Amino acid sequence: MKASGPADAYEVVREDDDGFGWIAYPDERMQRASHAFRTDDGVYVVDPVDVDDLDEHLADLGSVAGVVLTLDRHERDSAAVARRHDVPVYVPEFFGRTDLDADTEPLRGVLDRFDVVPVVNNAFWSEIALWDDDSGELWVSEAVGTVDYYTTSDETLGVHPMLRALPPRKKLGELSPGELYCGHGAGVTTGATQALQDALAGSRKRMLGLYAKTLKNSLT
Repeated sequence: MKASGPADAYEVVREDDDGFGWIAYPDERMQRASHAFRTDDGVYVVDPVDVDDLDEHLADLGSVAGVVLTLDRHERDSAAVARRHDVPVYVPEFFGRTDLDADTEPLRGVLDRFDVVPVVNNAFWSEIALWDDDSGELWVSEAVGTVDYYTTSDETLGVHPMLRALPPRKKLGELSPGELYCGHGAGVTTGATQALQDALAGSRKRMLGLYAKTLKNSLT
C-alpha cells in the first residue's frame, strides 16, 4: 500500500503561484500527496512526505512558517520537515496529544488565509480541512480522495471507504471549491465543486460497488 525509505523519485501534481503539491512515491497504491501553500505569513507545508529536494522547492516559494497536521494519523514526515526549518507543527486542538518529535502549536479556527473546518471528530478519526473562500482552494486530507481504492468508475472524487455510510455532507457539502487537493491522489482542479457534491451525494449509493471493486482487485 505504501513505500518506505528515502523518496528519491516523486511526482509534482501541482505547481502554481500559490504553492505546489507532490506524491513522494508515484508507484505506491496509497498515492500519498502533500502540499505547500503560500500565505502572507509564509509557506505552510501540509501533511508532508519528505523528498530529497523538498527544501529547494520550498525556498522558491518563501520562508516556511509551519507544518500542518490535518489528520491525526498523518504525522508522516511532519516532525523532520519542521525541525529542518525550525518551525512548529500546527496540530488542531481536538486531536489531543501526538508523538511528534518537534515543537507543536495548537491550531484553532483560522490559519492565515485558510478557515480550519472540522470534518471528522470521534474516537477513531480526527480530521480537519483547510478552506480559502477567496481563492476557492480546499484541502481535504482523508475524507475524500482521487485514488483508485476511493473511487468507482463513475467518480472523479470519492469518499473514503470507511466513511461511505456516513459521508461528511454537513461539513463539506456547503463548500464550492474551484480546486480541491487531497492527501491521497492528485486532486481535482477542474469541476471540483461538482466532483465534491457528486462524491458526497452518491457515497452510500455506490458503496457496495466500491467494496466489490476492491475485493475483486485484491483477488487478482
